[in-house]
Amino acid sequence: MKSHQTTQTMKPATAAKKLGVYLEATPAEFQEGVVSRAELNALQTDPPEWLRELRRTGPHPRPVVAAKLGVSISGLARGGVTDALTTEQIEALKAESPEWLVRERAVQAEVRKEAARIKEQQDKKAAGA
Repeated sequence: MKSHQTTQTMKPATAAKKLGVYLEATPAEFQEGVVSRAELNALQTDPPEWLRELRRTGPHPRPVVAAKLGVSISGLARGGVTDALTTEQIEALKAESPEWLVRERAVQAEVRKEAARIKEQQDKKAAGA
């Protein structure tokens, strides 16, 4: 019996998410086709110029924007940021430091501190067990 290896493919939206880029900003041929696992790996290891430029200047998808601003995706929504932003727009927001951004960064810092406290508590419990 032969086992046939099928090529694993994904939709462009999934590939864009894995690459950390905004789908609408990718080239048309990327948006219209399907991406194989091998193609995705090739894009990650040796990104073409369009991908390097997108990662450098944007527009960036919300998870990337949130990470660059140091807030959660929910915090972005609460701050009224619902669209993709360019690196320039993100830097302008950081420089402007609106009240919502300061507040959301503080919330995110508290969340991280609490997560670290819980992890430390679990580690102590595991070491003692």
